[in-house]
Amino acid sequence: MVPTDDIAGDGDPAVLRAAVIVPTYNEIDNLEPLVTRLLELDGLGVIVVDDNSPDGTGALADRLAARDPRVQVIHRPGKLGLGTAYCAGFARAIAMGVPFIVTMDADFSHDPCYLPALLGAASKHDLVIGSRYVPGGKARDCVAWRVALSRGANAFARLMLGLRAHDCTAGFRCYRLEVLRRIDPSTVRSEGYSYLIEMLFRVQRAGFRVGEVPIEFVNRRRGASKISRSEIVRALGTVWRLWWQQVAGCPTQPERSQVEALYPDPSLQRGGGHRRGDPARRRPAG
Repeated sequence: MVPTDDIAGDGDPAVLRAAVIVPTYNEIDNLEPLVTRLLELDGLGVIVVDDNSPDGTGALADRLAARDPRVQVIHRPGKLGLGTAYCAGFARAIAMGVPFIVTMDADFSHDPCYLPALLGAASKHDLVIGSRYVPGGKARDCVAWRVALSRGANAFARLMLGLRAHDCTAGFRCYRLEVLRRIDPSTVRSEGYSYLIEMLFRVQRAGFRVGEVPIEFVNRRRGASKISRSEIVRALGTVWRLWWQQVAGCPTQPERSQVEALYPDPSLQRGGGHRRGDPARRRPAG
């Protein structure tokens, strides 16, 4: 299945310090209050990556983009997974040239109040993780099995791969632009939350500086959780694969970039150029 290249909104990167990538699927109750909170912070733009949400989240994102040019929307034809959603958002943010790229969930499990701390720490680190598992961090309103699985997966990843971060599966992150240019996120094989482990693995192996700031992770306040036990099992499988690559001395990046398969149009592989789609869904310039 190939994502569409329908993009709405035209944020001006010249005035943006960071772009916040927010993947969405059925987040109509959360999206508007989240975007409102994000735009209250100076210098932030928002890239919503919507997987054709049946509840109308994509249409709501278009309305938000029509009201504020700092909001951009990438529409995809269906539920294609968290990893490819990050890839689409990263490609757009790289094309914009903003200095920092943030990823966060749409369900308020990642509170925007921590963004100043993430961006502040990014002055000394190349990747900053909003962490539950450093002093001062915590998880609230999470069921016991989910906490146990998360802690177990993190401990396993750190042991097997030598990862120095304590919260390897956290999706609340701030990357420097040069990190994403070097790592090429489109070549990451993993999906779902496994994608986060593989990205961290590559960042550390490339010699970039990784830091963490404590956050309170709050289980989603609206809607249904999308994480499952199968996600954790997939993450463990990813750790084994990366461990074997490390032991065998295999390259961490495949020869052929995923982006070539996802975006056959070379201009879309660069995140710029002509984009097909309904012109009426893009905010007019000016």
